[in-house]
Amino acid sequence: MNPSERRQKFRAVLAGDRCLHPGSVFDPLSARIVQDLGFELGMFAGSVASLVILGSPDIALITLSEFAEQARRICRAANGLPLMVDADHGYGNALGVMRTVEEMEAAGVCALTIEDTLLPQAHGAGAGIRLTSIDEGIGKMKGALAARQDPSLVIVGRTSAISVTGVEDTIARLQAYEACGVDALFLVGVKTCEQLQTVSAATKLPLILGGVPDALSDAQWLASQRVRICLQGHAPYMAAIGAAYDTLKALREGTPPAKLERVPAPELIKQASREADYTRLARDLLGG
Repeated sequence: MNPSERRQKFRAVLAGDRCLHPGSVFDPLSARIVQDLGFELGMFAGSVASLVILGSPDIALITLSEFAEQARRICRAANGLPLMVDADHGYGNALGVMRTVEEMEAAGVCALTIEDTLLPQAHGAGAGIRLTSIDEGIGKMKGALAARQDPSLVIVGRTSAISVTGVEDTIARLQAYEACGVDALFLVGVKTCEQLQTVSAATKLPLILGGVPDALSDAQWLASQRVRICLQGHAPYMAAIGAAYDTLKALREGTPPAKLERVPAPELIKQASREADYTRLARDLLGG
């Protein structure tokens, strides 16, 4: 499946009437597992990328090229899985956003989010999320749209304003990004049904939500508010870290490899690595 075909599948989700949970991926094998389990979409987060590639927290240390290369590996390995990525603030100003879109599109992703968070943290700014002006956010959205070559690539305007400056400012930002022509809106920090209803009533585009509290876990109700995608966090990679730690700790303490717990069956590795496909190719192309 080529990138445009995957992007059309992603757009079909946005145009539908359901709220889907994407599978959180971090490398080629995790993307194949997500695909094998029947997830309609994959999500590659910037926070996860920072951990996977750098071993660092999510504080805007990762570079565009590092992020794009990992996204490219994921898309190559699971080429039937529509992938959405968190492109953070676009790695710079509006011109940097244009370069980000070019690299993400070339990597094969189906959708990317551009947020109006002021990154990296400025000297003397203190802790907490800081936002760009709405005008700067508009410039970034326009830059993203101008850089897109494949019209099926989905550009998503993202904001955390609801937990920083409130609902009124959130609506002003989202309406401004809608007017730019983005394809969907991503909300981070929604806590109540009332907040989501207010935002949904004031906007028109499909909505995407970051991690939400239990009060917002009803997928059918979310769908009625035009939410088409709702993230469930990134537990798969956190679980992988935990499993690696426990296994190494057990080995260090003298547990024999044969008695280790939580080690996957060889069949799972064979399936995720597509061993049967490579065996067939070797037979057909190498002879013997």
